[in-house]
Amino acid sequence: MPASPDALFAYLDRLGIAHKTVTHPAVFTVEEARELRGAVPGGHTKNLFLRDKKGALYLVVANEDAVIELKSLHRLLGASGRFSFGSADLLRELLGVEPGSVTPFAAINDTAGRVTIVLDAAMMAHPVLNFHPLANTGTTTISREDLLKFLEATGHRPRIEPVSTAGP
Repeated sequence: MPASPDALFAYLDRLGIAHKTVTHPAVFTVEEARELRGAVPGGHTKNLFLRDKKGALYLVVANEDAVIELKSLHRLLGASGRFSFGSADLLRELLGVEPGSVTPFAAINDTAGRVTIVLDAAMMAHPVLNFHPLANTGTTTISREDLLKFLEATGHRPRIEPVSTAGP
């Protein structure tokens, strides 16, 4: 069974990671999230679950308004061939989340370490970051340092790469 939001919060507590969560109706797009989150401070994000031609899996996490050139991203990350989006079934199997709830917190469910986590360098300029807590009915705020601490604790040493350009 994948971790629940409550199990995630307990894990963050055990790691000594400060976190604050705001609950809201389910959101499925960045636009919906903007409307519902209110004045939650910090960087707001989008998450892309990608696979290359040989089946290697990546979770790319960037600012919500970042422009990511998928046609050339595989070269930047050293992947085998162009990226496609990972299927919903693979997302559920490996990260234990539903489409619309993708988050770096899902690394807690990837116990085999099959997914490479890539954090956009521009996003990491924010001292505080916001992600879904394994479900799209909340927004959880943590510091960028604590995001790194969490990912390391789950066995995912993230790559911090300049994968985007600023949005409009």
